[in-house]
Amino acid sequence: MAQSVVVQVGQCGNQIGCCFWDLALREHAAVNQKGIYDEAISSFFRNVDTRVVGDGGSISKGKICSLKARAILIDMEEGVVNEILQGPLRDVFDSKQLITDISGSGNNWAVGYKVFGSLYQEQILEKLRKSAEHCDCLQCFFIIHSMGGGTGSGLGTFLLKLLEDEFPEVYRFVTSVYPSGEDDVITSPYNSILAMKELNEHADCVLPIDNQSLFDIISKIDLMVNSGKLGTTIKPKSLVTSSAEAVKKWHQRPFDAMNNIVANLLLNLTSSARFEGSLNMDLNEISMNLVPFPQLHYLVSSLTPLYTLADVNIPTRRLDQMFSDAFSKDHQLIRADPKHSLYLACALMVRGNVQVSDLRRNIERFNALLTKRPLAHCQTVP
Repeated sequence: MAQSVVVQVGQCGNQIGCCFWDLALREHAAVNQKGIYDEAISSFFRNVDTRVVGDGGSISKGKICSLKARAILIDMEEGVVNEILQGPLRDVFDSKQLITDISGSGNNWAVGYKVFGSLYQEQILEKLRKSAEHCDCLQCFFIIHSMGGGTGSGLGTFLLKLLEDEFPEVYRFVTSVYPSGEDDVITSPYNSILAMKELNEHADCVLPIDNQSLFDIISKIDLMVNSGKLGTTIKPKSLVTSSAEAVKKWHQRPFDAMNNIVANLLLNLTSSARFEGSLNMDLNEISMNLVPFPQLHYLVSSLTPLYTLADVNIPTRRLDQMFSDAFSKDHQLIRADPKHSLYLACALMVRGNVQVSDLRRNIERFNALLTKRPLAHCQTVP
């Protein structure tokens, strides 16, 4: 099985990345209860014998000793990275795969790209090469960053160019969090525009995320919970709940729930690379099937359900509703109404104990609807 490396850049990227690793560990722990280091875990984690000094402690088979995330943490401020290293996941990250500074980028794309990019280029390349050396078959890099901050937009896109030059054959998947119209950082629109140019030229796939869409989703579910419209109890550590906070604390730390949604998007996207399945798809098939031309690589993401109910069984009626919700603007992670847009291609990725016949029936149902609006759709990839 191929391996992937996650590069977390800036405050936003590191907070989302930390949430992703927490959820991934919980998911693998639930599936792999014998504690055996297998191919599924190796796709995103290394098994390290901490008793061995240096890089010779990697273990390819047998019992799990100490899992290390295939991750590189980059931030030009120390606050978030230090918080991660003092938190419950401190042992998951390799202390040699961190790059931090003190001053920060001052919400300025040019500082992140030009100043810190040149200053830390060799260190970044060294970390990337080291991560690649630990992989038997490096498949792709996942970059998580924001578009509004200086480090995320500047250094995050500088990193993309380095990856293209150093690893031209390895796919580059980018999760970019865009600022909302209410963002209080006056330079965030400029940072986003300048970073977009680099994304156009150097990324293979971009998953744009809109902060306003995340906030609207959280607000809607919060309203449903308080009004009692959700008939079944929401499962703890669900999509909208932080790994450390309960549902009742959403309003105290809303960014935790927002980060959790993005982390679950990545968790679901990478599930076929981490687990076996009857209809699994390879990660590189995403860009092969959904990107018709090199610069048309922005994929609109949608998630359903947006919470996990205590009842894990998925009846046929609920599955049909989930397919309908996937094409609803209320489930989009960027503000784009799919009913008034053009689909160049569409991929429906389903996880869980679902009958293939139900999937095919729903795909045929939507194909029948789309034939009535031929200009709004070009291709469906089940």
